[in-house]
Amino acid sequence: MAHIVGGLAASHIPSIGGAIAKGLQQDAYWKPFFDGFPPIRDWLGQVKPDVAVVFYNDHGLNFFLDKMPTFAVGAASSYQNADEGWGIPTLPAFKGCVDLSWHIIDHLIEHEFDIVTCQEMLVDHAFTLPLKLFWPQNECPVLTVPICINTVQFPMPSAARCYRIGQAVGAAISSWDSALKVVVMGTGGLSHQLDGPRAGFINKAFDLEFIDSMTRDPEWATRYSIYELVEKTGTQGVELVNWLAMRGALSAQGVRQVHSNYHIQISNTATGVMALETV
Repeated sequence: MAHIVGGLAASHIPSIGGAIAKGLQQDAYWKPFFDGFPPIRDWLGQVKPDVAVVFYNDHGLNFFLDKMPTFAVGAASSYQNADEGWGIPTLPAFKGCVDLSWHIIDHLIEHEFDIVTCQEMLVDHAFTLPLKLFWPQNECPVLTVPICINTVQFPMPSAARCYRIGQAVGAAISSWDSALKVVVMGTGGLSHQLDGPRAGFINKAFDLEFIDSMTRDPEWATRYSIYELVEKTGTQGVELVNWLAMRGALSAQGVRQVHSNYHIQISNTATGVMALETV
C-alpha cells in the first residue's frame, strides 16, 4: 500500500512568486522567509515522495461567489498554472496522479463527504507557489492531487470538518494499492486580513500556538468556530484550515517536526512553513 511520509505546510502569498522570478531570495526583506526552506528541501531529498496531495483554496479560477463548493478534488492528468499576475510568470504544467485522485474521490463519497469532482482544473498561487518553494527546480518532480477547501465564501466548513476530511484523505491514501510515497500539503495563512477596517491585522500569539499545536495537540484549533477563527486570525487567516486538513491526514500515525519557520511580515501577512515526518 502507499505510504504517507509526512506533511508540509506553507504560506502562499502571491508576491512570493514575483520574488522568485526576480531572484530576491537573499534580499533583506525576503531572506527571513526563504531561509525556512533549505532544511525541508534536504529532508524531502531524503524521503523522496512521489506524490503530493495538496489542500489549498481557489482564488476565483475555478469557483467564484456564485458557485463555491465546500470541497473539490482534482482528477486531471495535468494542471496548468493560471495565476492572476502576481506570481511566477510561466511554469510547466503540474502532472496529476489520476489513479490516486479517483481513489480519494471514491473513498470520500463512500464516507459521506459530498465533494465536487474536477476532471479539468486550473491552479493558482495557492497550489503552485508552495510546490515551487519546496521543489525549486524548473519542473515539479512529484505527481499531484489538488483538493480545494472553501475559505472564501460563507458558509465555510468548520475547522473540525476540515480536520475530518483530512483524516478521510489520509485513510484513502493508506488504502491505495500502490508502492508510491505520498506527502500531504496544506497551504495558506497564517494570520492576515487584506481588506476592511482590520486590514493589516496579525495575531502572532495565536499563530505560534497554532504551529505548536501541529505536533502537541493537532485538534487544538478545531475547538473554534469559523467566526472565531476569523476574529482571531483575520478574514484570510482562516486559510489555516488547509493546514488542519493536512494534519488530519497524518493523524493515524505519530509525527515529529522536521523544521518550522515563522516570519512577520510579507505583504501584510504572517508567514509560516513547516514539515512533519510520520514515525
